[in-house]
Amino acid sequence: CCPRRSRPWLASASSLCRREATTASPSQPAAGGAAWSWGYGACGRLGHGDEQSQLLPKKIEALAGQRVVAVSAGEYHSLAITADGAVFTWGEGERGCLGHGEDLSNQLLPKKVEALAGQRVVAVSA
Repeated sequence: CCPRRSRPWLASASSLCRREATTASPSQPAAGGAAWSWGYGACGRLGHGDEQSQLLPKKIEALAGQRVVAVSAGEYHSLAITADGAVFTWGEGERGCLGHGEDLSNQLLPKKVEALAGQRVVAVSA
């Protein structure tokens, strides 16, 4: 976890094949604020509750009810910011990359970063 091989991006079609996992959200939050992911699913990096790879974009159902305004997909983990400034992370938890303190386990579903509760986060980068 944690290496940075390429710059994070938001729904850029030209970057689809440059990373193993891709996460996207609409550029218009009014479009519902859903988050989608596809690609290689090992370690839960897609956020669908399993380690299955996805050949097509699939809505991240665990974030239903949250209005996602920004996402960042890393090689091994992803992050999302919701309209209220909360941060959710999922994927490989090794070396603390997900921000869940002593819990270094892989997260197959998005999990709220409680250490940031009360903070309004406006940007993240995997």
